[in-house]
Amino acid sequence: AAPRADVLEAWGRLGYPRRALRLQECARVVAAECRDGLPRDYAALTALPGIGDYTASAVLSFAYGERIAVIDTNIRRVLSRVFLGEESLGGAASALERALADVVLPDDAGASVTWNQAVMELGALVCTAKQPECDDCPLRERCLFLAAGRPRLGERRTRPRQRFAGTDRQVRGIVMQALRELPDDAHGVLSHEAAARLWADGVQLDRCIASLDEDGLVEIVDGHGVRLPA
Repeated sequence: AAPRADVLEAWGRLGYPRRALRLQECARVVAAECRDGLPRDYAALTALPGIGDYTASAVLSFAYGERIAVIDTNIRRVLSRVFLGEESLGGAASALERALADVVLPDDAGASVTWNQAVMELGALVCTAKQPECDDCPLRERCLFLAAGRPRLGERRTRPRQRFAGTDRQVRGIVMQALRELPDDAHGVLSHEAAARLWADGVQLDRCIASLDEDGLVEIVDGHGVRLPA
């Protein structure tokens, strides 16, 4: 029931503030349509705002103890190395990787929850992306990747390096931070003059403020001032 402005202030500098609004939107749907309880069904979960395959699977497994494969980056890496003998290159999970996760998942629901957690932790702490601790791995005796000499270790799909300095993402972040840090006498409004001092390129600044407005993260008020949404 909180105003969106309070949600965005609480979110702070966690990044991707649209996620904060999606989280609130999801909470409101759960309160209004699901009697304050998250659904226990995959289709119903993924129908909620901001919930995709990974989140739905994780909720069903870890919160509700259901038998369902949870596929995150760490789990994909472990399964691909151990059972396929190949490095997982990132990107979206392939049909083969999804099928593999389903096949190796224990039949017992309780054991499947433990399996998901264990494989996830194994990937995070032992079977890491660049410097796996193979000597300490409990699966080293049956790991096809290790047996093959760890081919293409640490390789990732190539993609352009994303700079941050000077991008619209940086400008949007600067505007959001300025709004969160407004003094009390500003009455929650960043004036047009104050906003103009945030970034030298006025055209880019105006474009970014407009995009924040379109995303529902700010509101433009009379006099071209900006405030967090009500």
